[in-house]
Amino acid sequence: MIKKALLSPVWWLLIIIWAILIASHAEFPAVVPEFGPFMLLGIVGAIFANATGAGGGVVFVPFFQQLAFSAEAVVATSFAIQCCGMTAGAISWLQFYRHGPDSTSHWPVLLRVVGITALGSLAGIWLTQYGLSQWVPAMSFTQFGSQLHIGFGLFSVLLALGIFASIGYLKRTAIRTKLDSVDCVALVLVSLLGGIITAYLSVGVGELVAVYLIFRGFSVTFSIAAAVILSALTVWGGAYYHVFVTDAVVWGVVLFAGAGAIVGGRLARYLVLWFSPRQVKVFFAGWVLLLGIASLL
Repeated sequence: MIKKALLSPVWWLLIIIWAILIASHAEFPAVVPEFGPFMLLGIVGAIFANATGAGGGVVFVPFFQQLAFSAEAVVATSFAIQCCGMTAGAISWLQFYRHGPDSTSHWPVLLRVVGITALGSLAGIWLTQYGLSQWVPAMSFTQFGSQLHIGFGLFSVLLALGIFASIGYLKRTAIRTKLDSVDCVALVLVSLLGGIITAYLSVGVGELVAVYLIFRGFSVTFSIAAAVILSALTVWGGAYYHVFVTDAVVWGVVLFAGAGAIVGGRLARYLVLWFSPRQVKVFFAGWVLLLGIASLL
């Protein structure tokens, strides 16, 4: 199954396009040994992101901070890489729910969840990028960027605790398949907050929505799929700002890490379906907790 997914005509087309981009790079062939190792980072980050519903920034942000990237470059480059990896993961999860065993009961609700949360998430990220920076200078990214490590650390610790708390809910035998009015309102508010956080940290909305859905009794795989698709829409919605406004994307990194992220995003759902939901959650929560504590030290 994995071999078939990786050898489809679409993959060969992507490989050809990627090779052309590398060959046409102004610093080719020096760009290959300089940025080539970032491909592994992209694979690892995308697997974490698409197997748990969290954005790849959970891996990319602390790594780029260690490389002494500016705060703008950290977030901008993370956004660009996630546009590759989260999109690949979203397509993979959409294919699973179209043809998987849960498609009949979950597919209509999945579209509804993504639609509701996408509105809130995009509103939050655009409000932060184009509104707060002008109306409230103290909350602009330029001002907040110097405290990026603190914000990321605090969010990661709280996220890890939330994931650990949700593990107990995995034992429930009854799985919800419908949304009520309370869920619709809550999802708008959660995704709005997540969009604001994502604008600052390049992570946030997928994690918050996934944890909420699990707490409310939806299946783990369904919650992860919804979070991945939402994250893909969110990073694409916020990418324009970083490409054309801040102009802080490190394209050499994206060229290789983005390619790796596409591979990782494609393979991630197989990892989720291979391991038990509890194993996935415990491992990811422990990893996020360690990253959060490290960022605060």
